[in-house]
Amino acid sequence: MTGLTFIDVCAGAGGLALGLEQAGFTPRLLLDIERYACETLKANRPHWKVLQADLLDFDPVDHPEVYDVDLLAAGLPRVKSIAAGTHRSSDSELRLIQATAYLVHAVQPRALLIENLPTLVDEDSFAPTRDFLHKELEHLGYELTWFVLNASDFGVPQDRRQGILAAVKQQWASAFRPPRPTVHKHVSVGEALAPSMRSRGWSDADRWAAQATSVAPTLVGGSKEHGGPDFGPSGTKAKWRRMGVYTKSFGNEPPAPDFRWDPLLGDDGLVRITVDQTALLQGFPEDWRFAGGKTARYRQVGNAAPPAVGEALGRAVAEALWQPSHSNAGYTSSP
Repeated sequence: MTGLTFIDVCAGAGGLALGLEQAGFTPRLLLDIERYACETLKANRPHWKVLQADLLDFDPVDHPEVYDVDLLAAGLPRVKSIAAGTHRSSDSELRLIQATAYLVHAVQPRALLIENLPTLVDEDSFAPTRDFLHKELEHLGYELTWFVLNASDFGVPQDRRQGILAAVKQQWASAFRPPRPTVHKHVSVGEALAPSMRSRGWSDADRWAAQATSVAPTLVGGSKEHGGPDFGPSGTKAKWRRMGVYTKSFGNEPPAPDFRWDPLLGDDGLVRITVDQTALLQGFPEDWRFAGGKTARYRQVGNAAPPAVGEALGRAVAEALWQPSHSNAGYTSSP
């Protein structure tokens, strides 16, 4: 245990929080606006304090437990990439970034982590947002580090690039380093899903897994405005189909013993993966349960931060905060 504490806003299904817990952090409060996400958090961690609320309306004065924490974590709703052919982010997404900065003013954590898409880090159109964060945080004594990680470099069987802002108080900032990859060989879809594919006695499970040798494409949970669970755009679906996976819907359970896997038969010969299996591809533990129906569960999975990345980020922050600080001699942390 590190003895370090955190709060998590826009906590979703708890991927980032779970990773921080694995890094030794203890949560003071987790906040999310979605009912099913809050139910997921409470079901898996009954001892965590979970609040269903809109970050835009959150007043820390009413929740004194959020003061004097080491880390404020925020896996915020995704900004939209212009390069990907989508429209500019909505005002609500940018307002949540602003609300996070204002919460830092009130809470004054020793460190801040914002997790989002890489576009927030490297796209010119988001330079005003980055400038805003620098203006708001630097005068409070934070040094900002922007970087991009790929979850596949941390043992997650998915090609998932994540944009990260780490803001650390100056007395510890020089000790912060972005996390380095923890695996030298990526985990493939076949390796990750083979046990669950075998779980009902499917005879072709190993043959299917042997050819699913790449990591999964990025899972995208979507928003409430979209329809049911979706594998994503046509290019993403093509990658799944090359691994022999059906892409028009998710399955309800792993294949039965007599299912014949044969891509030459077209859709009828492709295997359906389940929402629970997508959670494995996001790096959640097998016993992590998601509340709601199929659409709500997949939305939570696809929008989550992989726990392994959360753990790596947490360890990087903890290593910095463990360093002695001449300007805060009264504060000590130990691993």
